[in-house]
Amino acid sequence: MGRLFGTDGVRGVANADLTAELALGLSVAAAHVLAEAGTFEGHRPTAVVGRDPRASGEFLEAAVVAGLASAGVDVLRVGVLPTPAVAHLTGVLGADLGVMLSASHNAMPDNGIKFFARGGHKLADDLEDKIESVYEEHRTGAPWARPTGAGVGRVRDYDEGFETYVSHLLAVLPNRLDGLKVVLDEAHGAAAHVSPEAFARAGAQVVTIGAEPDGLNINDGCGSTHLGLLRAAVVEHGADLGIAHDGDADRCLAVDAAGNEVDGDQILAVLSLAMREAGTLRGDTVVATVMSNLGFKLAMEREGLNLVQTAVGDRYVLESMKENGYALGGEQSGHVIVLDHATTGDGTLTGLMLAARVAATGKSLADLAGVMERLPQILINVKDVDKSRVNTSGELAAAVTEAERELGSTGRVLLRSSGTEPLVRVMVEAADIEQARAVAQRLADVVKSALG
Repeated sequence: MGRLFGTDGVRGVANADLTAELALGLSVAAAHVLAEAGTFEGHRPTAVVGRDPRASGEFLEAAVVAGLASAGVDVLRVGVLPTPAVAHLTGVLGADLGVMLSASHNAMPDNGIKFFARGGHKLADDLEDKIESVYEEHRTGAPWARPTGAGVGRVRDYDEGFETYVSHLLAVLPNRLDGLKVVLDEAHGAAAHVSPEAFARAGAQVVTIGAEPDGLNINDGCGSTHLGLLRAAVVEHGADLGIAHDGDADRCLAVDAAGNEVDGDQILAVLSLAMREAGTLRGDTVVATVMSNLGFKLAMEREGLNLVQTAVGDRYVLESMKENGYALGGEQSGHVIVLDHATTGDGTLTGLMLAARVAATGKSLADLAGVMERLPQILINVKDVDKSRVNTSGELAAAVTEAERELGSTGRVLLRSSGTEPLVRVMVEAADIEQARAVAQRLADVVKSALG
């Protein structure tokens, strides 16, 4: 698998890449690393462990729980809950560690392990690196120091987690949803029960699809990566809006009453104006990535809001928010972070806040999302090139400069090296789709000739 930890924990095909032995070993290593770092000092350590409904999550949960308990960590097993719920519970229960078993929007055969530090925040990179090195060291020979007798960890189910999380969501909602009809697509995932419960208690009339997880159907033709079913259901039921989550419900995408997609950029635009009005948008600033649509940037400028852009990945958005005290950030893919109420992207919270804005204003979601115009965006992946030279090629730099001159202030060019494949991504935005397509193809040809 190469380096075990990626940008969002450890992922792979369950029982092939991500085995029970690996899950157990990483859990023991995490316990030892956190103990050495002083996290457990002066008290008996506790961990919160949750999962999404994937079949493989059952045996991987057992492995993680066994590893933690064998290392002297007490375990609160919260069962099937969204990733942001596990993060929230890790914080409010004062746990030393949180563990979520999920591969998010990936297909069912995959699974993953994500660790949260005390407070429910993502584990620091240096601790992830240390866990990986300690795991490798002990995997190849050095035996673990293991507690015995009363020193071993105790395991119990924490059934109150569902109610604690739903109550939190309702407590931070700015207003009720009475009078709204909402269709929820739960991707047969971790929010299949939480999200409908929260929306119903908030006053919405709820129609659910993709809310019958059987361990095998997660993300299968539904959820935030497949909006077709949600579009059709919203129109069929005459709903005001639809909300789609991914498998672990840290994402939220939406559709308006006509079935048109409302993406993460548009959701950020709507929430930014709502939060500014409420006085909670600190610094009048929103954080997004360089892949956000140019239409979003132009809308923020027009509305007098500041936009900070980071590298692609919600981890970079979160880092910028925490370092500078910003309250709202996210990605086009639907990862939206409201830092006053969540330590990570929370799809259910995002959906509730979006619906609350519709209810509070009396405007349709289409009208609210109309604050920004999505400019046509063309993305071409140029394969089998030397991506390491993307920033040093004079020929390519000249081509980009010419493209930017041609597009002017209503267009944008972005070249990115893939982090995992030998390819360069060429992204062009323009007011006219044909112009965007022509410029993107021309740049792709230059990338191929210059870096091939």
